Amino acid sequence: MSNKKILICDDDEGILDMLEMVFEDSPYTVIPEKNSLNIKSIVERESPDLILLDLWMPVLSGDQLLRTLRKNPSTIGLPVIVISASREGRQIAYDAGATGFIAKPFDFSELMGMVDGLMA
Repeated sequence: MSNKKILICDDDEGILDMLEMVFEDSPYTVIPEKNSLNIKSIVERESPDLILLDLWMPVLSGDQLLRTLRKNPSTIGLPVIVISASREGRQIAYDAGATGFIAKPFDFSELMGMVDGLMA
């Protein structure tokens, strides 16, 4: 069984906890992070296979972070699923280079399906 890593970045502790529980029985290792400013160093250190990224976060927003990842040759192809409660979120996410988009509140089967598909 491959031990693939999912980096989850959301400034909402409750959502982080919930997503950790969702992936508890999955074959994936979850790395939760509240502060988007730490993502770049975590990506360099942990080399996650996928990122779940909240769009609206203080200081560094998800789309800004995603644009930075897409400019870096080592993370240009890293799958990033953007999560957002915002209706404009989908367009903003894809404009910034998102691989996928999931609206909050989550449809967990949709989320798992998208993650499994990208991890395959």
